[in-house]
Amino acid sequence: MTTPSTVEARISRGLRDLLPEQMIARQWMIDTVRRVYELYGFVPLATPAIEYLEVLRGSEAGQEAQQSIFTVGSPEKEALALRFDLTVPLARVVAQYPELPRPFRRYQVSPVWRADKPDKGRFREFTQFDLDSVGVESEIADTEVIAGMCDALSALQCGPYLVRFSSRGILNSLLAFAGIPEERGTDVFRVLDKQDKIGLSKVRKELTSGYQDESGDTIPGLGLGEDQVDRIERFLAIQATDRREVVAELREVFSGVPGAEDQISLVERISSHLFALGYGEDRVRLDLSIARGLAYYTGPVFEAMLLDAPQFGSVFGGGRYDDLVMRFLGERIPATGASMGVDRLLAALEYLGRAGGQKSTAKALVLTMDAALTEDYLALTWELRRAGIPAEVYLGTEKGLKKQLRYGDATGVPIAILYGSNEKERGVVTLKDMEVGRQKAQALADRQEWLEARPGQREVPRGELVAGVKAMLEEIAGAGR
Repeated sequence: MTTPSTVEARISRGLRDLLPEQMIARQWMIDTVRRVYELYGFVPLATPAIEYLEVLRGSEAGQEAQQSIFTVGSPEKEALALRFDLTVPLARVVAQYPELPRPFRRYQVSPVWRADKPDKGRFREFTQFDLDSVGVESEIADTEVIAGMCDALSALQCGPYLVRFSSRGILNSLLAFAGIPEERGTDVFRVLDKQDKIGLSKVRKELTSGYQDESGDTIPGLGLGEDQVDRIERFLAIQATDRREVVAELREVFSGVPGAEDQISLVERISSHLFALGYGEDRVRLDLSIARGLAYYTGPVFEAMLLDAPQFGSVFGGGRYDDLVMRFLGERIPATGASMGVDRLLAALEYLGRAGGQKSTAKALVLTMDAALTEDYLALTWELRRAGIPAEVYLGTEKGLKKQLRYGDATGVPIAILYGSNEKERGVVTLKDMEVGRQKAQALADRQEWLEARPGQREVPRGELVAGVKAMLEEIAGAGR
């Protein structure tokens, strides 16, 4: 008799499994943000993971995104690829379904793939959560996206955050101000977008002659002149906290630059709308250094960071991309939106202790201590479920109370329900707060003391099971557990 060979359990580089604790935290985040977007009236959309390669290539997403496309095969030998973001597929949908109402305001949460070099915290598959308005020229749509970013971060209780915004139109005026040809703009903006990561000194070097980084790699320069870079630095030096002051200084610096006033007025109107809605400088700042990496942005751009976890960088960003749908329809359709990096933001929230730690979706675990009471255990479990309380009945092979409680500890369920022949005779159910039980048990001297104290346990009448569990859950929530 031959034994079939085994297959090594592994996954490809840059990919990862998401275990229950991670998925529960992720689902909480997604559900929280979804509620915010639906308050704004955005509707859900789903698109295939695989698109025609020609749809993704040439989408003005920038050289880095284009080079990281995962190509895939099909039985029909078609040229296909995995999507690298959710915005290009949205543009394809708008072109393919002319019956969609405009404005078309949608949200979408889905995985995307980029063939980047795997690194710590950098994966080839990750999840984005987007909101977009297509078919709206008014800057109120951009204002709404910024407000949605703020409200989503507030709903996640992520602590202090800052949304910074600017406009590609202002950066185009910078090119004119510094005497830089427009066709070099993408390269210049790509370098300016690195300022938070590498600092102004290295930005200047990369704009001019280049430099050697800490690893010894040569970073080539763009070859700009010193006078041109001086003008860029003068622009970047406009860093007032007050949005009105930034606008005033910008008008002074760009005085006489053709077309600059229209772009300045645009960000001024967005700022004014935000003030009217209650989004002050404590949450939203006009930061002229914001460039965003993707090349398809044409107008206002914005990104957000958590002030208590700045090392995670931008966790939310986007902008206006009025030309993206033109590739499919041949006409200019205005659009704006933002994308939340689910993985990065969740990692930041876990670092801050504001997410994660929940291992079970069940709030109560019914222990099965006596085979003769199986029907009772099922009745207890379904009674809780029908009352809207997530509950699990222990289905493992362990018969002992201690080992079943150990299972409850491992899954993180907050309440265990004990019901044996003694409880049945007396018409009661024992509820055990698992965390309180652990804490108090550690403080007790011996087993006899533990048996007498029964830490974290209380009895409730059998007919008051649901009320008793709800009361204990409220106590647990009130204690911040």
